[in-house]
Amino acid sequence: MRKFLLFTLLMAATAMSALAVTDGVAYERVNDIGIKNLWIQDRAHTPEVWGNKPYCNTSARTAVMYDGYIYIAHSNANTVIQGTDTLAQSVIYKLNAANGEMVKELLLTLDGNIYGGATLSSNTVGVDNFGHLYMAPFSSNLATTQSVYMVDKETGELTLMGELDKGDALQRCDYIDVMGDITREEAECNIMTVGASSEYIYRWHSDQGGDWEGGFDGDPYMAILDFYPETVTQWGYAPVAKMILAAEDDFSGELFYIDGFTTAPILYDVTGSKVEDFENVDPAFWPMDVGANGVCEFTLNDRNFIVFVAAQYTGVDEATMINKACQVYICELGEGMTLEGMQRYWMVPDQLGAVSDGGTRVQSMNVEYGTDAEGNEEITLFIYKCYNGMAVYKIGTGVTGDEPGPGITGDVNGDNEVNIADINALIDLILSGGTSPSADVNGDGEIGIADINAVIDIILNS
Repeated sequence: MRKFLLFTLLMAATAMSALAVTDGVAYERVNDIGIKNLWIQDRAHTPEVWGNKPYCNTSARTAVMYDGYIYIAHSNANTVIQGTDTLAQSVIYKLNAANGEMVKELLLTLDGNIYGGATLSSNTVGVDNFGHLYMAPFSSNLATTQSVYMVDKETGELTLMGELDKGDALQRCDYIDVMGDITREEAECNIMTVGASSEYIYRWHSDQGGDWEGGFDGDPYMAILDFYPETVTQWGYAPVAKMILAAEDDFSGELFYIDGFTTAPILYDVTGSKVEDFENVDPAFWPMDVGANGVCEFTLNDRNFIVFVAAQYTGVDEATMINKACQVYICELGEGMTLEGMQRYWMVPDQLGAVSDGGTRVQSMNVEYGTDAEGNEEITLFIYKCYNGMAVYKIGTGVTGDEPGPGITGDVNGDNEVNIADINALIDLILSGGTSPSADVNGDGEIGIADINAVIDIILNS
């Protein structure tokens, strides 16, 4: 009977393909704020699962979380035969943000035709401040414009939002950032990007209901002269720009970070003047290496936080002297929202992986705001590193992160229940060779079939 039940549970769990494995790390509370990993899918914890996913690809470079879903853009992922022609089609994968399970593949089309074929045809995916999903290809140093599209979240149909004139400074641009309403129906919109291996940044502005114009007093580009370290005279590979929301309804984006491979994140204003850099930051808070680019900010309980890349494939956390890869630092900014006085809270996860993605350089991250059952403010943080993995974290005063998992024996996936989902999480761990403290259900120091049997006993006797 036990063998039959076990076989049935195994088959059901395999069919469900849940991905609710956690990083297994016990994060300490800081200033009465806790953090907890909800799930992780990556080379370090679920290598077999991650390696078999279609978005584990060096052309799946960016991702974003919005309204319960994750969107991952993959240039030219699909092959379509039309008559005698073989066409490449870009895809955006839509996943369930609660567990990482695939919801659907959005096969991109434009004006009823297959979209794709060009190099890095879907290099950036993001969501504007009004919930519109947008996508942009890279533009080369020969391209005179930067295209930006809005994406239908259900069909994958694209709508061209702008062919943005780059002016006379033609540089390669990999990733864009959008603030406001990309449709310009409800608010203004600003778009930024950065020229790779150059000193140029680009910005375009449109008033609500208006047309696009250059965002630097009518000019689409500006040469930056002030860098840190001072020995740096241009951005490195695949730099990113991230505009800052100054107030709830202020979409001007007049302050923005640039992170450029050769630098840590630097905060500028629209005059090109440097506002903040890492010159006076405690060296222990510096990125362990600056080879990956990515930054975002959020607020929680009237505290201001910054999230930025700690290391790409190598690095040593000075607090623990442990080699790390593909993580981010979460820090509270100092008084007046300064970098100089910031306090590090956590580095997450323990790692995502350490396999080269071929030079994409970018690490995607964004947050969503919400409240827990008791009405406490909480943040959901999503991080994604091309070819290495992704993870979702919950942050807030009501989040219990002092102990790994909720402390319930058999609750492998940390949802405060013991059921078939925990069987499935164990199977993922066993097949992938991953680890998690909550997975050693029987306490024998190993993770295997005996732990599955132990969970079955808990389910049957509950």
